[in-house]
Amino acid sequence: MSHLSRHVLRPLFVAVAAVALLAVAAPASAHGIRSVVYADLSSGGPGVVHAQLQVEYDLLVVSAADAAKDDALFRDGTEAFEARHADEQAAALRAHRDDVSAYVAERFRISGAGSCTPTPADDITMTQQEGVPYAVLDLDYACPPSENGHEVVSSLFPDDEGYVTDTKTILTYALDLHEGSTVLDAEHPSFTTAQSPLERFWEFFRLGAEHLLTGIDHILFLLALIVGSRRLREVVIAATTFTVAHSVTFILAATGVVAAPPEIVEPTIALSIAVVGAWYLWRLWRGGKVDQDLSHAHGFLRLDRAGWLRVGVVFLFGLVHGLGFASALGIDEPWSWTLLWSLLVFNVGIEAVQIGLIIIVFPLLVLLRRRFPRVGTWASALLAVIVTAAGLVWFVQRVLGVE
Repeated sequence: MSHLSRHVLRPLFVAVAAVALLAVAAPASAHGIRSVVYADLSSGGPGVVHAQLQVEYDLLVVSAADAAKDDALFRDGTEAFEARHADEQAAALRAHRDDVSAYVAERFRISGAGSCTPTPADDITMTQQEGVPYAVLDLDYACPPSENGHEVVSSLFPDDEGYVTDTKTILTYALDLHEGSTVLDAEHPSFTTAQSPLERFWEFFRLGAEHLLTGIDHILFLLALIVGSRRLREVVIAATTFTVAHSVTFILAATGVVAAPPEIVEPTIALSIAVVGAWYLWRLWRGGKVDQDLSHAHGFLRLDRAGWLRVGVVFLFGLVHGLGFASALGIDEPWSWTLLWSLLVFNVGIEAVQIGLIIIVFPLLVLLRRRFPRVGTWASALLAVIVTAAGLVWFVQRVLGVE
């Protein structure tokens, strides 16, 4: 171990415990407490829009009971939830069908030339999304004739209810001679079937960019790749490998070709953060070079054996991150070219943020390491320690199921 390595890393490893204690306070998912609503719209006949909604059972129970001041719904629904029996859960919702339907209809609205009038759900059944019980409600909205399509507004499970911090509604539709998908949330709660393809694709681009920006685990993984790259070619090859890998599994998972349980995907994502961060620390401990070069050296793809091994590890972990991206998007609809383009645009949004982070962070690290080598090494190692500690803590939390 080099003299510099000992003096840089020994104090930093003392900081791991403090960082780990801070990370314990963070949520295990690193994405916050979120909910996803699935909505499917279709024509129910002349002047009728049929909506099938899938919503989280426990959220529906507490939110509808609170809105209607229905203590019996809360009691019956909670008991059925704790029993973990789908038939009992469906029966609890059917017994309070009016209050449940009223809550959903008030917060999932459709209009044409005027407001559409919903009818209470004829039946309520149960399904699951990634192991979580979901209630399925079918509502018909009677709408006045409209030549300009229909507008949908979703405000289900808003933040001010205090049960979740973010709700996204994945909306699929085959209505008004249009079909496709879009995403609604608190900042963009409405959608119209008269929207242009460009407007629809913008929604998915924005969603992809926001997902990477708000997904601290993916951000830390990318920072670990950047800080562990000595030269421009290393960070470009690593980032490109990560992009190719997660793009493949993202498309396959989002279109239903492959699937993996979140109990495996989420801990593996956390572990990938720790591994890539620790890789740099191990190399620094061994006295490896930490200088970076922005010039295009001869033989851009020339890496040593350790470099190619790192690329292989990044590729494998990228495959898992792609499954995480698909899970966050939550698309559940049949294959179509519109779906494919929407997924590609979502992925472009992810890549735009990824490239932006590389453009900002990598040159700053290079400048710091060139002008102030010792400070630059300290800063890089400290960042790697933080990334590694956070990844390890999240890994343990996700394995144990700690929220």
